[in-house]
Amino acid sequence: MPADAAWPAPAKLNLFLHIVGRRDDGYHLLQTVFQFLDRGDSLFFTPRADGAIRRSEGPADVPQDQDLCVRAARALQAAAGVTQGVDIRLEKHLPMGGGLGGGSSDAATTLVALNRLWRCGLSPEALAQIGLTLGADVPVFVHGQAAWAEGVGERLTPVQLPEPWYVVLCPPVHVATGALFQAPELTRNCPPLTIRDFSSGAGDNVFEPVVRARYPEVDAALNALGTHAPTRLTGSGGCLFAAFPDRDAAQAAHEALAGRWPGFVARGRNRSILLDRLSEED
Repeated sequence: MPADAAWPAPAKLNLFLHIVGRRDDGYHLLQTVFQFLDRGDSLFFTPRADGAIRRSEGPADVPQDQDLCVRAARALQAAAGVTQGVDIRLEKHLPMGGGLGGGSSDAATTLVALNRLWRCGLSPEALAQIGLTLGADVPVFVHGQAAWAEGVGERLTPVQLPEPWYVVLCPPVHVATGALFQAPELTRNCPPLTIRDFSSGAGDNVFEPVVRARYPEVDAALNALGTHAPTRLTGSGGCLFAAFPDRDAAQAAHEALAGRWPGFVARGRNRSILLDRLSEED
């Protein structure tokens, strides 16, 4: 494997998303199912001997000190007592603020890749603990297995799911997650589900009615893709998805909507493509 080969940071979908309560500190208690896609951002890491951590390429509107890749690298460096540094190049393919987990996935890939490149020797559990300080979704990307998630999203139970082809549409809006969590109309008292309930078809996304009302472009995209297959918001939006039994069916639906919204076709994955890349290093 070339030293400068890309490390993938895959997208995720929330196949359902409920809020079942709140902790004393105000954090919402969730239930959700995460599944990965075989599409995402790409990261490149060039270790440095001087200890500096720099982002050589990435989103222009995100300052380096706020970039989750830079923050993840610094957190790992401190936790593992590493003296090396790194240059990070991020090729951003996933939309920001779309509910596909791009920033959290970028952070997780940074932790997993640098743990190997810096020879830190930390376990996935240790990396996930570091990741949790950066964002609630980071641990699932570190572990790289489709999962039933509870708590704030950090209590994970691996699950085996069908791996359909998905059409993902990405209306050109940036959904303000913080504002949605404060929305008075948001449902925060869903009855807890079991994995069996979900497997039987229970569960929806509590953010969807709020996003539909506040973002007409997302509402229109949900309605349009919904004429081809059942469609759902992922995360707090604004990206949305529908599952299809094969690639041809997904491509046909995507082409029928071509030009109306940005989007793509991708395969669902229970094992993250990040783990595939990691195994190539062995």
